[in-house]
Amino acid sequence: MKSLKTILSTLLLAFTATAFAQKGTTMKLWPNAPEVVSADEKDQAEITVYLPDAKKATGRAVVCCPGGGYSHLAMDHEGHQWAPFFNTQGIALIVLKYRMPHGNRLVPISDAEEAVKIVRRHAAEWHINPNDVGIMGFSAGGHLASTIATHSKGDAAPNFQILFYPVITMDPGFTHKGSHDNFLGVIESKKELKKLEVEFSNDLQVNRVTPRAFLALSDDDKAVPACNGFSYYQQLYKHDVPASIHIYPTGGHGWGYRETFEYHYQMVFELKAWLKSF
Repeated sequence: MKSLKTILSTLLLAFTATAFAQKGTTMKLWPNAPEVVSADEKDQAEITVYLPDAKKATGRAVVCCPGGGYSHLAMDHEGHQWAPFFNTQGIALIVLKYRMPHGNRLVPISDAEEAVKIVRRHAAEWHINPNDVGIMGFSAGGHLASTIATHSKGDAAPNFQILFYPVITMDPGFTHKGSHDNFLGVIESKKELKKLEVEFSNDLQVNRVTPRAFLALSDDDKAVPACNGFSYYQQLYKHDVPASIHIYPTGGHGWGYRETFEYHYQMVFELKAWLKSF
């Protein structure tokens, strides 16, 4: 009898072959001037849209925010490589190349909010239900995604969130230092710095209207302590927000869609099951 891993691998290969028939379309996020100007004029925000076959489209869409410590972006294994997984389920994937903050947190926040808004503006054309648009993020991209999930309003607010080994807190004792420093920038006033650390510690910003969540992380993550994701889950639970958390015993940080992650197949099928649950 074939091993479970072999069977799952075969199924995923079939999914991949089908989904790669769908080509991604890349477009500028801000065709004109961006809402918030970046210190780096050459850093341009883009989205790449992967749409499922129109006949299979469920109306669901996910905006993906790759990680990279708010200094660079892991666009492939935390972005584009996820397209087959979602498209085979009839879900559109919109991979966001957001701009780096260079100390101005409003730069990536405005990009992520605009990406969610664009999806809703194109809902009819892309066969998307505007009330079924989620946001997904990895590491620092998980911080950005959870920031949008806890702070954004109106058309920028997602309906659900998917977070992988996310940076959640800005508390210096538990955060990822690079993400913290790049996102918040140089704040000379200790009082103002503390205020911003609390405001963007997203576990402290959860309330009863925060969207449902799926979290996946490794217990042995040395880059972003697992307590980030677990603290977020605790607050979601406390506020009666439906949430599912999966803590794998090993894997470290930054595995994304890499099949070398020991629990890759388990993770993708758990995510698939969660997506079918609502």
